[in-house]
Amino acid sequence: MKKNTGTSTYCALLLALAIPAAAQGADVRTQAETQARALVTQMTLDEKIDQLLNVAPALPRLGIPAYNWWTESLHGALGPVPTTNFPEPIGLAASFDAPLVQQVASAISVEVRALHTLGRATGHLGRIGTGLDTWSPNINIFRDPRWGRGQETYGEDPQLTAALGVAFIQGMQGPNPDLPQVIATPKHFAVHSGPESTRHLADVFVSAHDLEDTYLPAFRAAIVDGKAGSIMCAYNRIDGQPACGSELLLKQTLRGAWGFKGYVVSDCDAVTDISEQHKYAPDPAAAVAVALKAGTDNECNTKTLGDVPGLSARYREAWQRGLIGGADIDRALVRLFSARYRNGDLAGFAPRGGSAVPVSAIGTAAHQELALQAATKSLVLLKNDGVLPLKPGLKLAVIGPLADATRVLRGNYSSTLSAPPVSVVDGLRRVLPQARVTLVPAGASVTDGDPVPAAALRTPDGQPGLRADYFNRNDGKYDGTPAATRIEPGLESHALELKQVDEHHMVVWSGDLVAPESGTYRLGVTGVKGTLTVGGRPAVEALAYSQWAEPLQLHEVRLEQGQRYPLRFHAEAGGSGVPGLYWKRVSTDVDADLKAGTADADVIVAVVGLTSDLEGEEMALKIDGFAGGDKTSLDLPAEQRRLLERAKALGKPLVVVLMNGSALDLSWAKDNAAAILEAWYPGQAGGLAVANVLAGRADPGGRLPLTFYRGLADLPPFDDYAMQGRTYRYYAGTPVYSFGDGLSYTTFSYTPLRIAPVGGAPENGVVVTTEIANTGTRAGDEVAQLYLTPPAFEGAPRLALRGFQRVTLKAGERRQISFRLSPRDLSFVTRDGTRQLMPGQYKLSVGSGQPGAGAGQQTTLVLNRTVLLAK
Repeated sequence: MKKNTGTSTYCALLLALAIPAAAQGADVRTQAETQARALVTQMTLDEKIDQLLNVAPALPRLGIPAYNWWTESLHGALGPVPTTNFPEPIGLAASFDAPLVQQVASAISVEVRALHTLGRATGHLGRIGTGLDTWSPNINIFRDPRWGRGQETYGEDPQLTAALGVAFIQGMQGPNPDLPQVIATPKHFAVHSGPESTRHLADVFVSAHDLEDTYLPAFRAAIVDGKAGSIMCAYNRIDGQPACGSELLLKQTLRGAWGFKGYVVSDCDAVTDISEQHKYAPDPAAAVAVALKAGTDNECNTKTLGDVPGLSARYREAWQRGLIGGADIDRALVRLFSARYRNGDLAGFAPRGGSAVPVSAIGTAAHQELALQAATKSLVLLKNDGVLPLKPGLKLAVIGPLADATRVLRGNYSSTLSAPPVSVVDGLRRVLPQARVTLVPAGASVTDGDPVPAAALRTPDGQPGLRADYFNRNDGKYDGTPAATRIEPGLESHALELKQVDEHHMVVWSGDLVAPESGTYRLGVTGVKGTLTVGGRPAVEALAYSQWAEPLQLHEVRLEQGQRYPLRFHAEAGGSGVPGLYWKRVSTDVDADLKAGTADADVIVAVVGLTSDLEGEEMALKIDGFAGGDKTSLDLPAEQRRLLERAKALGKPLVVVLMNGSALDLSWAKDNAAAILEAWYPGQAGGLAVANVLAGRADPGGRLPLTFYRGLADLPPFDDYAMQGRTYRYYAGTPVYSFGDGLSYTTFSYTPLRIAPVGGAPENGVVVTTEIANTGTRAGDEVAQLYLTPPAFEGAPRLALRGFQRVTLKAGERRQISFRLSPRDLSFVTRDGTRQLMPGQYKLSVGSGQPGAGAGQQTTLVLNRTVLLAK
């Protein structure tokens, strides 16, 4: 240890001496690059090559710790301890609140930095979730409701996506992008939004118009305005070239037109896809050469999850064959090490300064409150015939498979560990203590499966939870004595919290399951091997490890209250499946339970929708309505449609609460329900947020970031990336609910619009001003939306969002708001992909939704000359 410390100190001194004096006065980026170049110069070829993958090994002789570039924090940090889980990005988009998104990202950034502190303290640097960068936000355009990963995005509109993407990046990176708190990585660059089944081999041909008009604006904003320090290239090809080897995207656009100075990371296995899937390169060595020479600096490879050796050999072969040179390798490494100096991972960079964020900064009371605020602002009230807000003393029957569900709240790309989540039925019981809230059990559903709580588990000595023994592996065998023994709340591994547990280890959980009440349960596990025994027989038997995105397999069994059912499961480090024990108590006579449970109810609240087990990233699931993570229908699952119809037939007011990450056909609910509340996947505080809105404690101010169509017959083929006929900008039909729709418990009015040209000429931009008044009897939230309709030209959209502001007004309060539209805001894109100001008359609208959808004002704006804009 002393020898390593001395070597590190000596090398740090050499690095300091290697920096030219001129660099002392240079800007931060130049100084970091100079220092990184001096570091790279001292590395051997083998050392350099190993640093090109997402898992970068330590170099003790140079004082470089291990680093893993793979860190996820889409809507909450992913790590070995409970972190704060915010709404899925599609829900954050529904808030139409850029300052809120920046606050959320800032809170996540704090927790990412705290996880880095934990990694340093435990010696587990180099594992996923310990880096000071993050592969977020996802700013792809949600162009088609079938796409399972659309929930990760900010919706279908380039302007909304750009504004929220920039807000997230600024919140994540902090006030100085040259010295980022955590480096943000917008993804997936570019033209990437399904289908999931063909994403590794699809060749997307896209028009110059659609590329400039739809697919690139949010990425341009992320780089030029948000100053993101990194970007992730996508799996697919664009016009024949793989995204991670694209001259158009990476050279001409990213580093050329936009002046990007950061580093590019590949989506996981996108580099191997260049040869194995796209057949663009003849072999793996040629594939890495294509990516590296095009500007992909860091390769994510999923084989690093299993610590597969020799992954960097392809780069050595490419170098030996002359496909890449030393300059190609050094260029990538200087970018990567410059980033590690500037984000504070590497010591010895004077401008960085600052101190480590303590682990105690994770899941603070302030972050918990922000999660509730974000969830509340994400909710969209689509219909209300007067049944809402619910009155305090009502008798409520809460039905539906998601009524008491908690796993659904998380959405995808989220930690299995967060603050205790609150279901809708529990939220209603908290918020309406004077009401009688009855949970009516649902039948078996494709959405079933929630974590078994610690209260339903017992260790061998009778304590709540399970006994977990952690065994290290030495010489290919696991030790006979555990390195650590703990009580865990469930099938959870906390190995990365424990310094004494090695990276290569096995966890063994043992104890009993104890049902709180007798009934029929569906049980299942993920990511483990072992059994749960009922009546002397295995009720759940896992003979092999389930893999990432593998559907949850549930087994129906009768459990008796208070009886102990023994279980023993184990898992080895390196598997892609996350350990978990799940269950759901279900009704065996749905009609009888529904009739009895709603007999004297005043209002029925039905909580229905989807889960991220149905829609998500490249999944193995294929059932009615869903395939491979994407949807094949816009309908709710069949058992939920039947439940809603039976509930409606009871003749009582029906409130439908939806949890989903994408647009659904809500035509039946629009015609039959008394109220509809879109809740998305609202995060850990989702049930409490829903209850607050249903009870009127909070105003539902969210707006739809998506068009809700009647069915797939209204849309072009899923794999056609042309925008004609898609999204509110180019769809000519009548949707069930439109982009921008949403109701409040109060009403608003707008004064006539005033337009002031910048510098005396509207071609320089304009400032649009109006006054909003709350004309109702209670406080509420309004989202003022500014739309522009251009003069007619080939490729013109119907209209386009060009500004939005969310404001909270007390009853009777008035407030003046202004929108400053730049020349780029006023511009549109010609058929050949040229962005310009079109001469002619523009219609301009500011109001509660699209023109004519509600309160608002309209006027016209005339531009007299053509002005070309840079890409």
